[in-house]
Amino acid sequence: MKAMALFDPAPARERPLKLVDLPDPVPEDDEIVLEVSTCGVCRTDLHIIEGELTAPAYPIVPGHEVVGRVIQVGARVRNFRIGDRAGVAWVGRFCGSCSYCVEGKENLCEAPTFTGFHRNGGFAERIAVAAAFAHPIPEDMGDDAHAAPLLCAGIVGFRSVKQSGLRPGSKLALIGFGASAHIALQIALAWGCEVYVVSRNEAARRRALEMGAAWAGSDAADLPAEVDHAVNYAPVGSVIPPMMEHLRRGGTLSLAGIYLDRVPEMDYDRHLFQEKRIVSTTANTRADARELLTLAARLGVKTDVEVYPLEEANEALLRLKEGRLQAQAAVLQVAGR
Repeated sequence: MKAMALFDPAPARERPLKLVDLPDPVPEDDEIVLEVSTCGVCRTDLHIIEGELTAPAYPIVPGHEVVGRVIQVGARVRNFRIGDRAGVAWVGRFCGSCSYCVEGKENLCEAPTFTGFHRNGGFAERIAVAAAFAHPIPEDMGDDAHAAPLLCAGIVGFRSVKQSGLRPGSKLALIGFGASAHIALQIALAWGCEVYVVSRNEAARRRALEMGAAWAGSDAADLPAEVDHAVNYAPVGSVIPPMMEHLRRGGTLSLAGIYLDRVPEMDYDRHLFQEKRIVSTTANTRADARELLTLAARLGVKTDVEVYPLEEANEALLRLKEGRLQAQAAVLQVAGR
């Protein structure tokens, strides 16, 4: 099968992914194999190819927003059949036996397996995944390209909103307006929230206003009001102090990224006193995925995507890094589908 593999991390401008032929995956007894239709391009993929996140071994095939059809089923699989539409997300498997898994906090598993990081992901024609960690995709949930971003940008974006304690009718700030934030915005608006967006990208700010944001600006320091909740989707630690200044008493800032650069020194009285909180979001549970996919279908959540052939994965990643996407998310489409 064709795949775009990473042999050595390097800056996106060096186009480090290579088109290779790999053996087709063979499912274990508890796994399924999907013929990949589309795979979203996530900022986590960018962190992996540039080495900000170091994979356990190389080469590795990135990609963890996968939509396709089941073409093989392991001997012990009962929840999928050949031809089913299914998705694969960042979480490829949890150990099930550590204290966190036993306590129902599986997203904090001590020995997780992540798709496109520990094992080959969806920048390929086929992918194997544990059936218990694959997600049924309803036939009426849009086409494959528009469904793909829901599987990471959507799931993790939604969990990070929950981590912020968002309540219907409250005020929410979203920092960074990429694939996760534009899904979170739709959910927050459906809940009657007033949403403020911070983005350095002018086109993203216009898009946020068109979608219903109450305000969009380039600097968290310029927020026109205090907010009850905030989510930071940008991998930029310098936005945290000004955001904390604009949180109301008892407010929570949720950090959504898997990578964040240096956080500046903060002043306790200005940034943290009055029970203001900062929480991180780590991966997601399978319950988060089910909840988000159900909610997205019910609310009619729309994703804004730009489609590239599989062979142009390097270009999609570079455009993502440089803020040159014409949509909120990039999606790879396997040739011929």
